[in-house]
Amino acid sequence: MQETVQGIVLNTIRYSDRHNIVHVYTDRHGLMAFAVPQGATRSARQRAAMLMPLSLIECVVSTRPARELASLRDLRRTYPLMSIYSDPVKNAIALFVSEVLTHVIQEQESNPPLYRYIEQAVMLLEQLSDNVANFHICFLYHLGAFLGIEPDVGSYRSGYWFDMNDGVFRPGPVPGHRHLRPEQARVIALLARITFSNMGHFRFSRQQRDQVLDTTLTYFQLHNSSLGTLRSPQVLKQLFV
Repeated sequence: MQETVQGIVLNTIRYSDRHNIVHVYTDRHGLMAFAVPQGATRSARQRAAMLMPLSLIECVVSTRPARELASLRDLRRTYPLMSIYSDPVKNAIALFVSEVLTHVIQEQESNPPLYRYIEQAVMLLEQLSDNVANFHICFLYHLGAFLGIEPDVGSYRSGYWFDMNDGVFRPGPVPGHRHLRPEQARVIALLARITFSNMGHFRFSRQQRDQVLDTTLTYFQLHNSSLGTLRSPQVLKQLFV
């Protein structure tokens, strides 16, 4: 069966001397894996350039029952990404986003709201000329809503602890659960207000931003076992002061 789909490239993995496996999050079928020829020809180099992490693409895919790998043709970009790949800061953010998504997206079914959220976030990152230091934090926090793990900020009260296991704020800690103390819990409640429009107004020191990122990742890892140890956060921590 052949059909045209749009997709967001998550990663490329070397499969053999002749082929790579490219994972793409598509608008119609969720996560798909494609066997893509590699080589040193001009067409191979052009194809590789269009399959960089977070590339927004359209292609014709061919699927067969009982086959895990699909094939693609008529590949084209739907939204050119120039600054993401030329700006080292944006590129580091893009690699972080793609690494997170590679781990947490496992579904092979359509999820239009999640697809639109990621697509719009990628476009925004490409367009931004400044105020990108909090982009990854904003993206990660709101991704939780699509994964069903968004903290219940309605339960927040000044002086409450944050129960990381249940995602709620409580007057005190629950035995056997992981918690954030009230001063840290306040930051989690504050993050509920962050958006891509106002993220530049959130002023964090380098230490605070690193702590917020580590805490948010820990929360994700508690609720999503597929999110293991990531490499990209260490790169991000060297970029922002």
